[in-house]
Amino acid sequence: MYVIPMGVGVSVSEYIVECHKILKKAGLKTQLHAYGTNVEGQWDEAMAAVKACHEKVHDMGAPRITTTIKLGTRTDRSQTMEDKVSSVLNKM
Repeated sequence: MYVIPMGVGVSVSEYIVECHKILKKAGLKTQLHAYGTNVEGQWDEAMAAVKACHEKVHDMGAPRITTTIKLGTRTDRSQTMEDKVSSVLNKM
């Protein structure tokens, strides 16, 4: 997930910190990386947290936000973020 405030300057780390607080408070599992955040959890909680992130970032003064989300769901089995990474690393 990428939540990018626009019109606030070059550094956006303070906005990312606030979004991470929201994601954690929602009980979602997160994995921060250099260009975004992986989020793991139930659909409704995740979508509500994205909305809350937008509301917070606007409240912080960002007049505009662009967000990119990649979604993945499975019905055949349970799989975590770590499972996906381990699967690739084990084949290397």
